[in-house]
Amino acid sequence: MVDLAQIKQQTKQGLTELLDQAKLKKGDLFVLGLSTSEVQGGTIGEDYSIEVGRAIVKTIINELKPLGIHLAVQGCQHLNRALVVERAVAEQYGLEQVLVYPQIHAGGAGQIAAFENFEDPIEVEQIQAHAGMDIGDTFIGMQVRFVQVPVRNSIDTIGQAHTTYLRSRPKYIGGPRAKYSWDPFDQQH
Repeated sequence: MVDLAQIKQQTKQGLTELLDQAKLKKGDLFVLGLSTSEVQGGTIGEDYSIEVGRAIVKTIINELKPLGIHLAVQGCQHLNRALVVERAVAEQYGLEQVLVYPQIHAGGAGQIAAFENFEDPIEVEQIQAHAGMDIGDTFIGMQVRFVQVPVRNSIDTIGQAHTTYLRSRPKYIGGPRAKYSWDPFDQQH
């Protein structure tokens, strides 16, 4: 049996530390990849827990919603890693809806929890999130904007699941005279 209070605390702390580094703004997209099987110490896709999914998704919603940051919950490979988002978010970002509904063995407990907690949930095929949290090595990189930057923090596991974090930054462009901070008259020389 897993300790849901500890899982919620680890989720909140890992998310808070990521948000401190990612510097997201109101309206930004945040992607969650989640294997509740891995959180419980089981094999991905085989030992799901709707209770763990609900605890993690609700914790993240409670932190992101007051900041105006939009959550997308990635499904498993059985749904081609489609994502649950609010319909209004899909419309705002011009995301194409796909017709599928998550099941416990296709989409997973995290997506079901998102459907339960979102006002008007739909599935979309892909997004370009500004940051994300991957609980259980579900590989969210395809859903995070280029350039992706790994974020290290004090929470590297939630329950038994390995946890990684990503933020994005704009691409650096230019040649030897390019600068990456505002100093238009090059006063450093």
